[in-house]
Amino acid sequence: MAKRIKKLLYRHMAWKFILLLAVLSVAVLISAGMGYLKISFYDVVNIIVTSITGNTEQMKDMEDVFSVVVMDVRLPRILCAVIVGAGLAVSGCVYQGILLNPLADPYTLGISAGAAFGASLAFLFFPEAGLYAIPCFAFSGAVVTLFVVVWLSSGKTFSRDGLSSNSLILSGIIVASILSAGISFLKYIADEEVSVIIFWLMGSFASKTWTDVWILLMVVSTGSLIIYFYSRDLNVIALGSRMASTLGINTGRVTMILLITSSLVAAVCVAVSGIIGFVGLLVPHMMRSMTGPDNTRLIPVSLLAGGILMVTADTITRAVLPVEVPIGVLTALIGGPFFCYVFRRNHLRNRGKQV
Repeated sequence: MAKRIKKLLYRHMAWKFILLLAVLSVAVLISAGMGYLKISFYDVVNIIVTSITGNTEQMKDMEDVFSVVVMDVRLPRILCAVIVGAGLAVSGCVYQGILLNPLADPYTLGISAGAAFGASLAFLFFPEAGLYAIPCFAFSGAVVTLFVVVWLSSGKTFSRDGLSSNSLILSGIIVASILSAGISFLKYIADEEVSVIIFWLMGSFASKTWTDVWILLMVVSTGSLIIYFYSRDLNVIALGSRMASTLGINTGRVTMILLITSSLVAAVCVAVSGIIGFVGLLVPHMMRSMTGPDNTRLIPVSLLAGGILMVTADTITRAVLPVEVPIGVLTALIGGPFFCYVFRRNHLRNRGKQV
């Protein structure tokens, strides 16, 4: 009987995954048709199918500009939004699982501050370095910040495994505070470039190309596969280091692999899109109501839900609002109040249990 129930639950999860995948696919197709130039759902599907198969028979009666708008302008931006949302959501699952803190997200360890500082340096001192100088500097800043945080939080005084959640969070806060002060100083001396720095810090998917899509896809897909491979170990680690050691799991090694992988995924996402908050925090939190705490289920579902959330937010700011608002501002306006509601509800629930 127990085995039958377990099989039904897994089948139910499979249907949830398929449903989210279908919703994501439809959201991408609808978004590709929305904008200043309206394109029907049927025409969008024909354009994409024609681009894949090379059969131009279906596009005889269609204007050439439609194909250019969908394939060269909108679709790269939309797919970048989907992949960034998926990457940030998966990273959020790992941070919350490792740190055992529902408030953790990809920026808890100062990854966003490191990327912002690197991008600000590029804007200020290397404005002629080329289009990809900003992502390269942002990625480098995020990676250096990660290793500084890990170095600060490791040592014999913290735990037997060399790392602890409290030391990682404190180290992230310290480094992020220092980098935030550095960013403020760079903005102070930037003069004319300060508006460019501020706009990048607010996040945007404007002017993204297929090169950005392939870079994101390669890094996020590889990182997500590695994270999913260790998802069962992450479940055991959440029970405590002693339990994990008893079951033969090298807690320190698995923690470092997951931490570095998720941070690199978040760093690449931030380097391409700029600072976009609350996705990695809210998506895993909401998906747990569907999957429970099991990371083998939570990670795949959060990946799709993160893509749906991000492409929806980008479509709103690009095609619905009269003026394009930076997507980081929109996600903060939506996610902030919602998270306050969730946090307050959980606080009252926990207080009620204590009484």
